[in-house]
Amino acid sequence: MTLRNHALLHFIALLCVGAVGFALVTQHVFGMRPCAWCVLQRLLFLLIALVCWGGVLLARFTAAATRLAAALVALLSIGGVAAAWYQYAVASMRFSCDRTFADRFMVSSGLDAGVPWLFGIFSTCMDARVTLLGVEYALWGMGLFLLIGALSLTMLLRRAR
Repeated sequence: MTLRNHALLHFIALLCVGAVGFALVTQHVFGMRPCAWCVLQRLLFLLIALVCWGGVLLARFTAAATRLAAALVALLSIGGVAAAWYQYAVASMRFSCDRTFADRFMVSSGLDAGVPWLFGIFSTCMDARVTLLGVEYALWGMGLFLLIGALSLTMLLRRAR
């Protein structure tokens, strides 16, 4: 694995952990309660971070680990873009996101009840429609997922040396 890919995987993981940390601060310090789509995106950010750090660790044993991690990150980021878009364009216009994919997934996984401080669903999608610097949180999340996807594609397209 090249040093650039190693650093890029770490950078992506830190971006994701930072995004979740920021979301937790806004929730627990500033009282911005998350909806089902918000916590699903948190889960995707954390999965991306784990895949990145797993790729860094496994790259010591096989060169293909970096490419595999980059491919998985690209797929997860596509899922994140889709979740953020759905939250922004559809779910936030409804009174409730109850019974949507995000709600059913988070509840059936047990994460909302098992780790409520991180994955608890405390708001409807319409109520969770909040802006930061005039831009809705869902769009900030979508932008970060797009950036992560672009970075992972950069790793996939870069020639192995």
